[in-house]
Amino acid sequence: MDKSRSLLIIGAGQFGMVAKEAALAMSCFDKVDFVDDASPLAIGKVADLETLAADYSLAFIAIGNPEIRATLAEKIQAAGLTPATLIHPRAYVSPSATLAQGCIVEPMAVVNAAAQVGKFSFICAGAIVNHNAQLGEFCHIDCGALVKAREVIPPKTKIER
Repeated sequence: MDKSRSLLIIGAGQFGMVAKEAALAMSCFDKVDFVDDASPLAIGKVADLETLAADYSLAFIAIGNPEIRATLAEKIQAAGLTPATLIHPRAYVSPSATLAQGCIVEPMAVVNAAAQVGKFSFICAGAIVNHNAQLGEFCHIDCGALVKAREVIPPKTKIER
């Protein structure tokens, strides 16, 4: 099996389940598994990332807390894993938008023309990041939330509906 098509999702909780469904809907991964320090669904713990990197090339961090997400981003890269960006097929991402590594765009979300989304950010179901908006890294745009045109959102910000 080609390890370049293998994905580890860090966090088997609610965001983890959403990430796994998005990854499977993308139909581009041969293997999708969880890493979690407390879940029976996981194949290993965060401390196992370096060992698991022998069989996986990509990782997605499915943890809501931006501080923890930032710490884990350093750990996956130190382990030699590449941050995966997940875009559900039922989302719309404009060809002129920019998504940095490690982001997720969930079903029915929109990232409009010339929007810029910082690394490891979540664009949740039904959220809209309108044209020319700029999101800092580790942001979380919650379900149904709106980032207005040309709005600039600082890093690690959560926008709720």
